[in-house]
Amino acid sequence: MTTLSDRPNTALMVIDVQNGVVTGAHARDEVVANINSLVDKARGEGVPVVWVQHSDDDMPQGSPDWEYVPELVREDSEPLVHKNYGDSFEGTDLEDVLAQAGVGRLVVTGAQTDACIRSTIHGAFARGYDVTLVGDAHTTEDQTQWGNIPPADIIRHVNLYWKFQDAPGRSAGVTETKDVSFAG
Repeated sequence: MTTLSDRPNTALMVIDVQNGVVTGAHARDEVVANINSLVDKARGEGVPVVWVQHSDDDMPQGSPDWEYVPELVREDSEPLVHKNYGDSFEGTDLEDVLAQAGVGRLVVTGAQTDACIRSTIHGAFARGYDVTLVGDAHTTEDQTQWGNIPPADIIRHVNLYWKFQDAPGRSAGVTETKDVSFAG
């Protein structure tokens, strides 16, 4: 139902599951395991897996913090999008990667829920993509010392409000890992 013409395909996005992002994140091991199972499922069904990797002054390219967690291994044939902003589309070639693969629907996983995940799902939706957030395959760190709510509440909140996103010609939704379907 995407508003992007001639884009019938779905892609799995794995956003910023990097050492410096998920160390100490809420339910880190469970989330990484869920993402890993989705990567295996996508590969088994011939669904593109698109990896997104953030860098900035605190996490420079090539540093140990910048590296993806060792449990998740990208295949050489799978696109890797380098980004410097929260929204994975901003200042990157993500749109070109998705257009080339005929992708109009995204299944989104990764970190951090209240930053790059939220920015990317909104960015994709505004650009015309159908966006499914995998509710048990994204996480964030504890930032309560700076006045934020606990990570489990952040995740629950984003899952709740994303279920009710609506716009002409696009769909948004939340599903659990066990229920993910890559069929449009």
